[in-house]
Amino acid sequence: MATRSHEPQQYVCPFCQLQRGNFDEWNRPSDIVAVSEHAYARVAPKWWPNNPGAVLVMPRMHVENIYALPSDIGHDLWDLTQRIATGVRASYDCEGTSIRQHNEPAGDQDVWHVHVHVFPRFVGDELYLRHRESEWVTPDERAHFGQLLRRELGEPIDFGELGTPLG
Repeated sequence: MATRSHEPQQYVCPFCQLQRGNFDEWNRPSDIVAVSEHAYARVAPKWWPNNPGAVLVMPRMHVENIYALPSDIGHDLWDLTQRIATGVRASYDCEGTSIRQHNEPAGDQDVWHVHVHVFPRFVGDELYLRHRESEWVTPDERAHFGQLLRRELGEPIDFGELGTPLG
C-alpha cells in the first residue's frame, strides 16, 4: 500500500517539540512518565470526561502514521504501551484500560506523529460515546497522574535524556 502523507508542509510536531525541550501549556517535562530506546510516554493534555490521566505513547523518531513505522521501533513502542497500560491499571485505581491508535483524517488522527492512547477505564464511563466532550487540561491537572505513574513504573525520569528526536 502506498502511504499518503497528510502532514502539512512546515508542520511543527508537538511531540518532537517536547523532546527538543520546547515547552508550552500542552507540553511540559512533568508530563513525561517513561522513556525507552525508541519510544516515550507522556500524560495526555486532552482528556475525556470520565477518563482522566490518559497517556500517549509515541516513537522518538518522527513517523507520521503506522504505515511508515519501522518494525523495530514498533516493537519498542508496543512494549512501552504494555508497560504503561500495566502501570495505569496498578496506579490509577481504575477498573481496566483501553488502547487506541488512529491513522489519517478518516481514522481521526489529528497529530501527524504516530501515537497510541492508553485510557484508564471505569464501568459505565462511556469513553467511546463522549469523544466530542474531550477537553484540554492544565499542566497542574496532569501533574498528579504523571507522579502516580512515574512512581508505579519505578524509574526516575531524566527529562534531558530525550534530547533531539531520533531519525
